[in-house]
Amino acid sequence: MEHKPAGARKTHVFRHGTMLAAALALVSWGSAYPVVRMALHSMAPIPLAAARYAVAAIVALVWVAWKRPLLPRVQDLPRFVLCGAVGITLYNILFNVGEQTVSSGAASLLISFSPLISAFIAVVFLGERLSLWGWVGSLVSFAGVVLIARSQPGGLAFGSGAADIVGAAFSAALYNTLQKKLVASYGALATTAYILIVGAVLLAPWWAEAWHSLSIAGPGTWGLVFQLGLFPAVLGYGAWAYVVGHLGVARSSGLLYLLSPTTLVLAFLLAGEVPTFRILLGGAIILSGVALMNAKGRKPKSAE
Repeated sequence: MEHKPAGARKTHVFRHGTMLAAALALVSWGSAYPVVRMALHSMAPIPLAAARYAVAAIVALVWVAWKRPLLPRVQDLPRFVLCGAVGITLYNILFNVGEQTVSSGAASLLISFSPLISAFIAVVFLGERLSLWGWVGSLVSFAGVVLIARSQPGGLAFGSGAADIVGAAFSAALYNTLQKKLVASYGALATTAYILIVGAVLLAPWWAEAWHSLSIAGPGTWGLVFQLGLFPAVLGYGAWAYVVGHLGVARSSGLLYLLSPTTLVLAFLLAGEVPTFRILLGGAIILSGVALMNAKGRKPKSAE
């Protein structure tokens, strides 16, 4: 019988464990799109966000009490509050409001525009530069955004569902930029836990309305809220932190291209949504532009 060296067995386990964690994160996050649309039949957008992140914050508080990670330093508190305000509160308000009229698949494809927005933030605020291919990729992706938006009620007009989802993509991009410094100091899990708690507290003005909605809702709505609070908000982030820890940011980011296809499949299975050809074409255009940006888009800061 052939025996693998201990190091090879360990690598094999890590590889399969990492892929399992990646699949768990993608399925958890992908499920949020159709589940939010299902929950919106019983709850208003902002109270739904408040209820969802109240659940997530309770889990985060239990984890903090158990693990006792490094507490936020006073000088980092403003950044934690800003991350919670932008990445949790504002993102979910815009996302939930947008999903009242935008299909789950279209929303996931519009959110996939977020890496391009992150690149522009890096250009404006971090001194990075885009190559010609970077600008081409940006224009290609934006064309896909316009194509999808035109298939949704109101197009990209201010106040339309598609415009709200694009606003959520901007929030996600800004959040990803802001949290990098915190992750480097506190680690991905602790940073996520603190930000979830902050986001839930900022949604506190809607807790009473959320409780009222849940008190008259059926057990199905309770189940949807707990699913949103436990899986995408807690389990998804925890699994992804494990993936990034083993693969690194650059290698793991490529797996995010699978999020939109995962969402499309789950939206069909859970909510019976069938994407139109225009949505699929727009999504392919967006992802092509993002891929081009990631492959050839950035110049070193020192480049002239």
